[in-house]
Amino acid sequence: MSQIIRRCPDCRRDRPFEQHHGGGWCPVSEDRDCPEWYCLACGAVLLTGDMPMLLHKVSTARIHDRVA
Repeated sequence: MSQIIRRCPDCRRDRPFEQHHGGGWCPVSEDRDCPEWYCLACGAVLLTGDMPMLLHKVSTARIHDRVA
């Protein structure tokens, strides 16, 4: 497993982080490089890298008659 030192948002100190799925086998990443890193001291999670998002166009016709 890989380790990096990053500032932990929960500990508020520099801490070692390890990849959740190391070794190039992450099941949720297209390139198999895990974006999830967790703090070895408290377990807080950091996400790194690009996070792809699926955007869907919403038709305004469906919400035209709604009252806010």
